[in-house]
Amino acid sequence: MQKCSIIMYHYVRELPYTRYPAIKGLKTSLFKEQLAYMSKHYTFVCAKDLMEAAWNGAELPENAAWLTFDDAYADHYTNVFPILDEMGIEGAFFPPVKAITEHEVLDVNKIHFILAANEDVRPLVADIYRLLDEHREAYRLESNDHYYRKLAKANRFDPAEVIFIKRLLQVELPENLRNVMTDVLFRKYVSDDEEAFSRELYMNEDQMRCMVRHGMHIGSHGYDHYWLDSLPPDKQRMEVEKSLEFLARIGCDLENWSMAYPYGAYNDSLVEILKEKGCKLGVSTRVDIARISKKNAFSLPRLDTNDLPKDRNAAFVCPVRENE
Repeated sequence: MQKCSIIMYHYVRELPYTRYPAIKGLKTSLFKEQLAYMSKHYTFVCAKDLMEAAWNGAELPENAAWLTFDDAYADHYTNVFPILDEMGIEGAFFPPVKAITEHEVLDVNKIHFILAANEDVRPLVADIYRLLDEHREAYRLESNDHYYRKLAKANRFDPAEVIFIKRLLQVELPENLRNVMTDVLFRKYVSDDEEAFSRELYMNEDQMRCMVRHGMHIGSHGYDHYWLDSLPPDKQRMEVEKSLEFLARIGCDLENWSMAYPYGAYNDSLVEILKEKGCKLGVSTRVDIARISKKNAFSLPRLDTNDLPKDRNAAFVCPVRENE
């Protein structure tokens, strides 16, 4: 079975010189170093190469690598696109449509910047506890300790208290309450002008059209950036269709389109809708080197940028222990 290292990026910016240096991202200078490292040890491929490999058995080069960029940040246009264009590398970019067309800030991004604005998260946790107390009766909420014990589990990127905040505000609470609490915290710690912040944070349609004209691949990332496996099939279909309308509007090839699942979340009903709509590839956030085949075309894992060296002179090391 053919293999490809699919690399996932989010923020790419010179972090020390931005208003939010604590945001978790990759410095542009280190992105250049990583590309130089990969140029020595990998062969960059494009979306159509993977589609041909998956569906028609076309051969991929040894140590193939595909670069993917989620969430359509302005970083991708100002910092990433010029570098890729100069190097002749096709990047794959996955925009959440609502953020671009309705100038709202995704809840996940609100949480990123709320956290980045708080070097010490203890006052933030105290604010969250107060908000839970305010809404406990109306929403029949569990105790604050219950949520902390359940959700505060450190992972490879974040300490326990940060995971508690993310999970509580992203998935654990009812959607309406999550939105209310996140909005309160965003206005307090980040900005009371969401539209202005959104226009600064994300690319716009004209920038994405420019990238399409220059050979970049733009795929689907849904419309609302929901956990798509949590939606019933009719809402999954709406998310896909509204995203495809946007891709058509900016000039994408809808005969050869791909999807990056928000939060890496998908299920069988979503995959059936994607197949019906002619999607060729689906990428998740599961960490591994991708095996490219028809069977695996809609469940492709990715590597995080942090899984690869950011030094052009680093020796090659396989980023994961492969399980054959």
